[in-house]
Amino acid sequence: MSKKILCVDDDPNILNAYKRGLRKLFQIETAAGGAEGLEAIASVGPFAVVVSDMRMPGMDGIQFLGAVKKHAPESVRIMLTGNADQQTAVDAVNEGNIFRFLTKPCPPERLAETLTAGIEQYRLITAEKELLGKTLRGAIKLLSEVLSLTNPTAFGHASRVRGVVRDLCKELKVENSWQYEIAAMLSQIGCVTIPPDTLEKMHKGEDLTTDESKMFESHPKVGRDLIANIPRLEGVSQIIGYQQKRFDGSGPPSDSVAGSDIPLGARILKIALDYDALKWSGVADSDVLVELSGRIGWYDPQIMEKVGNIGGAAAPVALREVRMRELTSMMTLAEDVTTVDGSLVVGKGQEVTPSLCERLKNFSRSRKIKEPIRVIVRTDSMSPAMARS
Repeated sequence: MSKKILCVDDDPNILNAYKRGLRKLFQIETAAGGAEGLEAIASVGPFAVVVSDMRMPGMDGIQFLGAVKKHAPESVRIMLTGNADQQTAVDAVNEGNIFRFLTKPCPPERLAETLTAGIEQYRLITAEKELLGKTLRGAIKLLSEVLSLTNPTAFGHASRVRGVVRDLCKELKVENSWQYEIAAMLSQIGCVTIPPDTLEKMHKGEDLTTDESKMFESHPKVGRDLIANIPRLEGVSQIIGYQQKRFDGSGPPSDSVAGSDIPLGARILKIALDYDALKWSGVADSDVLVELSGRIGWYDPQIMEKVGNIGGAAAPVALREVRMRELTSMMTLAEDVTTVDGSLVVGKGQEVTPSLCERLKNFSRSRKIKEPIRVIVRTDSMSPAMARS
């Protein structure tokens, strides 16, 4: 955790006084004005506390601390000024979210106490953020693991779709694409309410009964309601809820939302889901784009323009049969992994990851996995022994 303090003032004598009076207690950096202060934050930050004078030429203290809030929101901000009028204090608090407002001259012991309190506030802020981040990652992992255990077909679909969404976001130059990838990974969590046989029929392109179709159409709402209970994933839950909504407004949910009013993440996810469903139902790669393009009104035209670019140049690949212990990254499952009695464990199309290998290893302790396992492997990543086999 950073304990550095940045003091900003246009008077070099005051900056020198900061260094002399505080250097034994704190890690002090100084900057002569707002512009230099922002440069220091960018180059030698982060700072636990930023102290600024109010009256500075070019960029006053309110403007500077407002910029600090934008570029370093976790830094605790303190204002020092000789102008103790009420409006200055109100503006400082409202525009810069100031932690403390001190007037000049400020006794050294008062300033030291305030800086100590600021460092403690910074510690609480960063600790809370770390806790929330770990909790969020843990919740996402837990939901993914539940889906992988209860419905491997749905989990495999979601894993593949995440890669398509990632590629589309890169093509579209989408900012904060992390929430779109999370939405893709959790897009099928509502499928825990659908019988595996029904979901298998869906992914194979087989006709569903009326009741089965209604069940499948309801899973985005189920997923949305589940994810909406997790703090900071409200946007993700909306994406999941609208994942089957067509650009022309048809499809679930049955509301008036259409076109660009549909969340961008949902528009991307809709194409990614259908792209993967076609590809893994047996449609040739060359025909997938043709099939998608023929669905008039289903997709955002601007996103459709990028579908042909995803994947880039194909890497050289080969089909191999390997034992479970030989699974490595850079491999993709070419077929479902099942037990010897035919129960599905992991769906085809998933990339091999350390967590997937660990899951298979744990599962094999109670039920025997059918081997060998057919995988797609990039030949430019194969060992010489595997290349010769």
